Amino acid sequence: MAGVVVVGAGVQGQEGFSRKALEAVGQAEVLAGRPHHLALFPDFPGEKVVFHDGPAEIMEFLRTTERKVAVLSSGDPLFFGLGSQLLRNLPEELLEFVPNVSSVQYAFAKIRIPWEDAVFVSLIGRDLRTEIDRIVAADKVAVLTDRVNTPQAVAAELSALGREGYKVFLCENLGSERERIVVTNVCGLRDMKAADPNLAIFIREYDGGGEPCRPVLGVADEEFRLPRHIITPEEIRVLVLAKLRLRQGDTLWDIGAGSGSVSIEADNLTRSGRIFAIEKDPERVELLRGNLRRLHCRKVVVVAGSAPDCLEQLPDPDRVFVGGSGGRLQEVLEAVEARLRPGGRVVVNAAALETLFVASEFFEKAGCRLEVTAVNISRTNPATDYKVFEPLPPVHLILAEKL
Repeated sequence: MAGVVVVGAGVQGQEGFSRKALEAVGQAEVLAGRPHHLALFPDFPGEKVVFHDGPAEIMEFLRTTERKVAVLSSGDPLFFGLGSQLLRNLPEELLEFVPNVSSVQYAFAKIRIPWEDAVFVSLIGRDLRTEIDRIVAADKVAVLTDRVNTPQAVAAELSALGREGYKVFLCENLGSERERIVVTNVCGLRDMKAADPNLAIFIREYDGGGEPCRPVLGVADEEFRLPRHIITPEEIRVLVLAKLRLRQGDTLWDIGAGSGSVSIEADNLTRSGRIFAIEKDPERVELLRGNLRRLHCRKVVVVAGSAPDCLEQLPDPDRVFVGGSGGRLQEVLEAVEARLRPGGRVVVNAAALETLFVASEFFEKAGCRLEVTAVNISRTNPATDYKVFEPLPPVHLILAEKL
């Protein structure tokens, strides 16, 4: 196999190629690419190889040829392009890349908006349901679509999640005579059929429903509609989440979820992963579901049932928070420890001394790394004339790490 130069074709045709790109094409014995790319070089003197069926066809040709090849790709080959596939399948030292302006870069230039803080998501050949979280998590995101995952489909998914607070730029046929950029919103995009090819840029203006964006961490207690005495207070939630040390992709069990405050905060903090809010009280379950809808949670699944009985149906956890056990703490801890993955963490919120003693003794005997934090917090009450501190009920946070 000879050296391969991968040349990016920009959105403006041949006049968009750099001198280096034109020299690479001129020195090649074979020019390879899709028909619309090869059409940019009608006078190429060597052999042209047309690819129709995707990366597998390209790899097979490049592995068997001994001639010098220039492969044409779209925009920047290393930006959701052919480059990453070539690097996975061919020797790195035989590849050279000459990038061009990508469609995303061109689109941001056309709408006159900086893009250094943007997130980029490709839906080409992917599952929209798994990628939608990355879109929702971003304040500024460029989305590359295909004929299945259309801008219209993205808008419908965002509406279903209650996340409609975006200004949208639908960019069609960039660089061609049919170029069109439409400024709309999620509702407008939902009723719009986009021309192909296209990409959509979403810029958040407000959180779903027109309300101001909520913080990533530290949602006020008043946001959760449930009796105050069964809510893990804001300051305690922050400490719980710090002790859990959630990572992207983790599976979290929130046992005795109550208002769902810990699950909701965890949902805000992570772009990927699974969160199971477990609650046995039917009335609280309905209020929990309402909080999840109102606060636009994406990854939280409600499990209506009593732990540990309902835990069998769930995937093994990486992290567990026990906010309540319904009087079955020993059974819950046994089930959790048996299912917890190595390196996993459990945090138990102990308001009662019995909970502190039972949980500490259990984890010590189980051989876990144990840490107990006593938390005493006081707040001022803004409703009173005199600013005196009113204490929250003291709690102990028991952290156990499975070795």
